[in-house]
Amino acid sequence: MNRDAVRAYYASFGEREWGRLENPDGGAVEFAVTCHALATHLPLNARVLDIGGGPGRYTIWLAERGHLVSLADICPELLSIARNKISQAGADAMVEEVVEADARDLSHWADNSFDAVLSLGPFYHLPDPIDRMRAVSELRRVLRDGGPAFVALIPRYAFLRRTLAMPDERRHLAQPDFIKRLLEDGVFINDIPGRFTEGYGALPDEVSPFFEQHGFTTLALLAAEGIAANSQAALSELATSDPSTYQAARDLIMRTSSDPSILGMATHLLYVGRRSG
Repeated sequence: MNRDAVRAYYASFGEREWGRLENPDGGAVEFAVTCHALATHLPLNARVLDIGGGPGRYTIWLAERGHLVSLADICPELLSIARNKISQAGADAMVEEVVEADARDLSHWADNSFDAVLSLGPFYHLPDPIDRMRAVSELRRVLRDGGPAFVALIPRYAFLRRTLAMPDERRHLAQPDFIKRLLEDGVFINDIPGRFTEGYGALPDEVSPFFEQHGFTTLALLAAEGIAANSQAALSELATSDPSTYQAARDLIMRTSSDPSILGMATHLLYVGRRSG
């Protein structure tokens, strides 16, 4: 992972990264599906690590529901936003700390420190398999036995769909090395500065086995945007024109998010697993 590039990418977002998860044309459905999974699988009054938590949207959601949260990210600019948002929400008492940390090195915390861990971003910035193994090992180390982990990933074909959607990136589709690297190894490399410069695209069939090989029992694998992965603009319009139908559509998306037939064309995947042994 190019740590500086990832930092710069998210620093450029600023407040937009905070707002993304409430925007029907952005990440509102992803947020709803993820929060439903959290509500389903989190123990009561848990001590939670939110690694890669950025501006703190999930940290605040957790704190407001009685969980004691530590927020970590590699981007100082997003952490500054998080501190302000946490204070504005009156959630300081339930947020233990807001610290800069890398998902591959959680040595700031002792073994078995948390009842649950969120990693909603770091894994898809780790194209090197050694880095992914370090990240999952660290995640498991700080998680108590039996505790749930919530990990976001990007499916492999989402990177192809993204490339097709970007006029100045479409040339990559005619570059054999780009296609071979992505389809065979899941490695996405973008040569346009300031963009999502490198990442890892997972194959849905390989997600659960990967985590199971590293000491987890799979509880769920979800398409975070579900059937709306390519229809965010329509959802946004519906949210304004017909709020009740918009809510019904969101409910349908959550009900069908675990359907294996839609996982590969999702924009984000959410793996939920329990530390075993």
